[in-house]
Amino acid sequence: MPSVNNTHRISTTDLDTPPRLLLGPGPSNAHPRVLRALSNRQVGHLDPAFLAIMGEVQELLRYAWQTDNPVTVPVSGTGSAAMEAAVANTVERGDSVVIGVNGYFGERLVDMATRYGAEVHRLDRAWGEAFSFDEISEAVERHKPRVLLLVHAETSTGARQPLEGVSELCREHDCLLLIDTVTSLGGVPLFLDEWGVDVAYSGTQKCLSCPPGLGPLTLGPRAVERLAARKTKVPNWYLDMSLVGQYWGKERTYHHTAPINMNYGLREALRLVAEEGLEARWERHARNARLLWDGLGEMGLACHVDEAIRLPSLTTIRVPDGVDAAAVSRELMARYNIEMAGGLGELKGKVWRVGLMGFNSREENVRLLLSALAEVL
Repeated sequence: MPSVNNTHRISTTDLDTPPRLLLGPGPSNAHPRVLRALSNRQVGHLDPAFLAIMGEVQELLRYAWQTDNPVTVPVSGTGSAAMEAAVANTVERGDSVVIGVNGYFGERLVDMATRYGAEVHRLDRAWGEAFSFDEISEAVERHKPRVLLLVHAETSTGARQPLEGVSELCREHDCLLLIDTVTSLGGVPLFLDEWGVDVAYSGTQKCLSCPPGLGPLTLGPRAVERLAARKTKVPNWYLDMSLVGQYWGKERTYHHTAPINMNYGLREALRLVAEEGLEARWERHARNARLLWDGLGEMGLACHVDEAIRLPSLTTIRVPDGVDAAAVSRELMARYNIEMAGGLGELKGKVWRVGLMGFNSREENVRLLLSALAEVL
């Protein structure tokens, strides 16, 4: 045998991560009970004990999303994997799709749909604004899309997209309604069945206060029918819900080795949602967001998004003239161990993004951030 190359055989110390307060756009700090659940001993991915856990995760996800959809699963991957699964399973090459682009993640949906061969029609708005029903209606009537893709909670801007009347429009034109709920699931009111949403996806690391690693995804009856009627196979084997669904469905047929401990963590995170109750949880997020907004106003700082469509889970703050946005964020982290992120894309250097999500949406965190930000500024 050849000699072993020891170039990369380094000696490292025990892991000791800094005690950050993660008040950026995600990940948020995981709840201590979630961290404890993650450390439980593993069982096999087909073990009866794990199959029971899978069923509990699915039921609790249905509660959090307010849906009865049988196909409701945590995709093995981060929220971006769930986003790609949503696109891959609903879009076929040559399909006409309309995508609302009013932020970074609308742009990402355009990129993904283009890669899957869709005929993409952009519906554009300034970053931080939302689309009116008339704008959406005009685009759907003009382009006759197979899928309408909207970001319900745009993480790059902190804007919430109203959905009133959109599902009726989609049904009238035989179009699926697909929404991004990455920054709204568990923190902002969501009623998927009541609103007629056909496909939704999310992530674990935002308002659910679980580490990143799973991507909740749900397909309604119309989406399942569309999947079954595809002319071609889903071009992504790993994310093909006609295959993955057999593992998460009644068959429990092996597809891939699920991330066992991440599902432990998600189960505990969703259990916390159910214990608190959705109404109380939404109200808590709204109350602490109001405390932040009022405090920013007293400091002379303005929010970027109009209050009528502003997310309680994610606030964008306009950077005052003459202030170095990145330097303020660096100083907050260096002096106070607080993460506050800058803007993305068109908003780079123009805003800060503050997340008050899940476990982190607490009054003491708001007051600490306001005090520290005032001192740094």
